[in-house]
Amino acid sequence: MSGDKPRHQFYGRRKGKPLRRQHSELMATLLPQLAIDPAAPLDDVPAPRWLEIGFGGGEHLAHQAALHPGMTLIGAEAFKNGVAKLLSHLAERDIRNVRVHYGDARELLEALPDASLERIYLLYPDPWPKERQKKRRFVNAANLGHFHRLLAADGMFFFASDIPDYVGWTREHVSRHGGFQPVSDSDEPFPGWTRTRYEAKALREGRSGRYLSFRKA
Repeated sequence: MSGDKPRHQFYGRRKGKPLRRQHSELMATLLPQLAIDPAAPLDDVPAPRWLEIGFGGGEHLAHQAALHPGMTLIGAEAFKNGVAKLLSHLAERDIRNVRVHYGDARELLEALPDASLERIYLLYPDPWPKERQKKRRFVNAANLGHFHRLLAADGMFFFASDIPDYVGWTREHVSRHGGFQPVSDSDEPFPGWTRTRYEAKALREGRSGRYLSFRKA
């Protein structure tokens, strides 16, 4: 229809191996309790709120939620198996301060109201290393515009990657945006960090991570 908003082109995996029975049950029972409604994304989602985009297997998201029970952690992930793993972490540890957007994170960014988040995490995102693929990287002008709009005053954007070119790309794009002040740029993880499977894979393959943080100006 002519009035419909155009759909984003999604790159990346939507699902992997068939889910184990326990994970399938959690997708059917627990996910509906935690799911974000794009039409009213902050209904029953208490502030303050942190968002993690592309949470993978959910290790970092679950860890931060357990460390900060007074926060609401929102996770956005389109990979079915990753969502199921997060739900397993939450069920095993009885973590209740998490909400989930199962789908393209850009849909959530567009739906959330201004100044509704205290932090945004983008950790070890798909690097899309080939020159023709770089337009697919999540750090771009449009998404940084959403980050700036969604962060409250002095809100923080945290980025980590083991790909030096993507780290440089992020520094350049954030600087070009002009609405963020650099806070840290280190090979040491952020305070309260827990190792993710993607970080562990990078270390096994001889690559170390770089951890950047920026404050909304």
